[in-house]
Amino acid sequence: MLTSSFVLGQAGHFNGGDIIYQLFIFIVLLALLKKFAWGPLMGIMKEREAHVANEIEAAETSRKEALKYLEEQREIVKQSRTEAGQLIENAKQQGEAQREDIINQARAEAERVKEAAKREIVQEREKAVAALREQVASLSVMIASKVIEKELSQADQEKLVNEYIQEAGEGK
Repeated sequence: MLTSSFVLGQAGHFNGGDIIYQLFIFIVLLALLKKFAWGPLMGIMKEREAHVANEIEAAETSRKEALKYLEEQREIVKQSRTEAGQLIENAKQQGEAQREDIINQARAEAERVKEAAKREIVQEREKAVAALREQVASLSVMIASKVIEKELSQADQEKLVNEYIQEAGEGK
């Protein structure tokens, strides 16, 4: 009953003027809301939508650029590794070549020193032989002069030869 008395008013009769008045005020309020609130609110929402779309597009562009840069960096790293490997290989080859050169030079130097030593040995031997010949010649001369001075017996000759050989041995 409350509802029927509320709709019908206090006296129980239908008041059409109040309903029309309230309907008119509601329509004016809707028009004012549409003009002053809904329009700017929709404008803000459209601006926000455009801003979000721009941000999404910028983020997608940045992501694509980052992927592109990442690929470029990967390619650069790959090239750097290849170049580093080539440099290492070249250094190994140069080191091996230098090692071979050093070994060959050392062998040649050793051969040269060996040949020089052989020549020196031959020269020293020839000098020793020449010195020995001179000593033998001088001993022969001394023995001949002694023999000439006196005639010796067999025992005296052996004794004399032994003495001169002993003197020659001490002379060295």
